Order: sequence, then structure tokens, then C-alpha cells
Amino acid sequence: MKRVLLTLLLLPFLVSAQDYQEPLVFQNVMLSVMPGHTEAFEKAVAAHNKKFHPAGPYQAIVYSINSGKNAGKYMWNMGPLPWSALDGRPTSDDGHDGDWDANVVPHLTGDVDVNYWKFHPELSNFSKDFTLKNLSVFMVDVKRFKDMDFMNNVVKKVHELYAKKMPDQIHGAYTNELGNEEGLDFAWVDFFDTMAWMGKEDKFPQYFEEVHGAGSFQKFLKDVEATTNGQKSEIWSFRKDLSGTDGTVEAASRQ
Repeated sequence: MKRVLLTLLLLPFLVSAQDYQEPLVFQNVMLSVMPGHTEAFEKAVAAHNKKFHPAGPYQAIVYSINSGKNAGKYMWNMGPLPWSALDGRPTSDDGHDGDWDANVVPHLTGDVDVNYWKFHPELSNFSKDFTLKNLSVFMVDVKRFKDMDFMNNVVKKVHELYAKKMPDQIHGAYTNELGNEEGLDFAWVDFFDTMAWMGKEDKFPQYFEEVHGAGSFQKFLKDVEATTNGQKSEIWSFRKDLSGTDGTVEAASRQ
């Protein structure tokens, strides 16, 4: 009887443990190339990625940053993968580290920034397969201790708007796994094909009130002000020539 009672008491925890799925993260490494070394760097990083980071959990994708203070730099992206998979990433044992140090590093400045971004599938839309082309990356500096309020009062409402008014728009929501003082706490990424997308009429305030009710947009702005310190945006373009994959994103891999 004691064993039965113990099993019944532990059952909720056992079910919870079985249902738990380790979240997926992306490793983002921003690289700055020394003046006059662009061609040599691109040749080296392309060869490295195609050899050590083809399709799979350690796949590497490279973006050119085209706007903001980081314009002209490169974003090297690996994933998505669970934290546990990082223990098996390419290392010096298979020649990875030696190749990077010998062929890529000589063309870089010392300005390197590394972040790990947790993917939130419940706040994203990867409902169809697509090929990477351009990204609009919206990064938010969240106020201290306001993370939950920001996610509940801001992000979830934006996601609901997208679901009802822009159901075909592919987008991703990500939170930075490690604290920083750079204002990089949350990122909302819209994926698009042509720059004409940037010129579309902005109907966000109108759509917001249609989804959440009259007067809701002003309340939304107050919630944004109460939970954030500011934001910034960048445009990235996918560099197939420098990446380890062809940029195909399968919907099933983002669920």
C-alpha cells in the first residue's frame, strides 16, 4: 500500500519529467573583419562551414548585417540545438578548432560578441517550409524583473495579432539565455523575400485594435513603456555562399 501511495504522489512529477522537452537554442557569433581582408575571410569561413557545419544540429548559417552600428559585420549562426548537444559540437579532436584558428581568425578584429538565443515555438510561426533570404531583427532591452510582464503583456499580444491578421508571415521569438548589458534580451525576427516587404503600409495600430479591442493600442504602448528600456532593429541578409547549408528551413524542425 505504501508503494502504491508513493507512486500516486510521484505520478505528476514523473509525467512532467517525461513531457519535458529541452528547449532549442541558437549560438550567434558576431564577427568583425579587418579592413582589406573581406575576400580572404569569406573564402576561409565558407570552406570551414561547408566542411565542419553542414546540415544538422551544428549547421552554420552566415548573415551579412546591413543596417545599424553593426553594418558591415557578419553574424555566424549555429543551430537550432539543445544545450546538451553543445557537448558534442565539432572541436579540436576533428580538426575544427585548428582550421578556424589558422584560416578564419587571422582575418578578424578582436571585436567578437557571442550570444545564445532560446527559441520560443509557442510565440513563433514556422508553419511552412521556406528558404532564408532576408531578416528584420527587432531587439528589445527588457527592464530588470519585468521579463514575465513583457512576455505576457507585449509579446503574446503581438503574436496573437500576427496569428489573426498576418497568418502567413513567418516569424520567430527568441530570448537571450545569458544576461548582458547590451540591451539584447529579446528578439523578434520577421523573415521575408524581397525588400518590397519593408515598404508595405504599417497597419499594426489598426490591426491591434481590431484584435484586442478599441483603445487597446494605447494600453499596449503603456505596457511597452513599463517593461522595456528601448529597442533597435537591423536588416540581415542570408549568405548562402558562406554558409554550411542552402538556407532551407523545414517547418517540422521549428515545432
